Amino acid sequence: MKLSNRVAAIDIGTNSVRLLVAELPDSSSRNGKLVTIARLMQITRLGYGVDATKRLDGAAIERTISVLREYRQVIDREVGEGSTAIRMTATSAARDASNRDAFFDLAEATVGVRPELLSGEEEGRLSFMGATADLDPSLGPFLVVDIGGGSTEFSFGQTACELSLSTEMGCVRFTEKFIDHDPALPEELLAALSVAEAFVDDARQAIPMIGTAQTVVGLAGTVSAAAAVEIGLATYDRDRIHHFSLSRAQVEDVFRTLATENREQRLDNPGLELERADVIVGGMCIFVSIMRRLSIETCLVSEADILDGLAMSMGT
Repeated sequence: MKLSNRVAAIDIGTNSVRLLVAELPDSSSRNGKLVTIARLMQITRLGYGVDATKRLDGAAIERTISVLREYRQVIDREVGEGSTAIRMTATSAARDASNRDAFFDLAEATVGVRPELLSGEEEGRLSFMGATADLDPSLGPFLVVDIGGGSTEFSFGQTACELSLSTEMGCVRFTEKFIDHDPALPEELLAALSVAEAFVDDARQAIPMIGTAQTVVGLAGTVSAAAAVEIGLATYDRDRIHHFSLSRAQVEDVFRTLATENREQRLDNPGLELERADVIVGGMCIFVSIMRRLSIETCLVSEADILDGLAMSMGT
């Protein structure tokens, strides 16, 4: 039996699989906003090797299905036994994989609904919806930057997404493509930074008004990790990360620190997750290139993202 107006959103990403159980707003809800019941994340690295092989790795599929099985139990408990009030989406890794249908079959058998394969543009629109829902519209126009494991989306708009571009740069993709040493060699960093700058130039061409954004909002694990490291969070605290303002100088400082350390040294930085330590440098190459190339002075970190957009879309 479904519990009131609760819904579940699952985002199957290149690096992580995340679940949001939320209560949709109605005439009696608080300020017409989503009410979060549960928000979970596990790193499964579904996109391991996809950039090179164009196939999802068997072990990565098993890890992801195992997490989806756990999420189904949470949905049964928090939304309702057997509920199909679920929107489950897959993004970059699945877009690139020739065997995605076989993975989708397993995911559907586990969760009860079939994953939707999002285009990069739709991913950007949903991320924009989720990230800006609780921001004052007077802070717009907004540029929302979602740095994922396999792709990065740039989305621009005032009260709704007007233009969106998806680019083939992400923390997993860049790590596998450019970084072979630990710590990364200077020439490896230079290659990653140069390619990232070219992608940012593509975004400037696709979104001509990108420089007029009053507020830049950064999403996903790389951005959150940069904020956590800058703050020095020993344990994750969503309230301290959500809407934390990162300056370009702070992003540069985190980048220099992490890029010159090996994995063991990086883990000494409070705020860096164990499972993210091997891909954070690739992600920071993207983040710092965006800040530099677009002359962004501050980035507002948001823990509300595509999951929130997915949940909100189920109430429309």
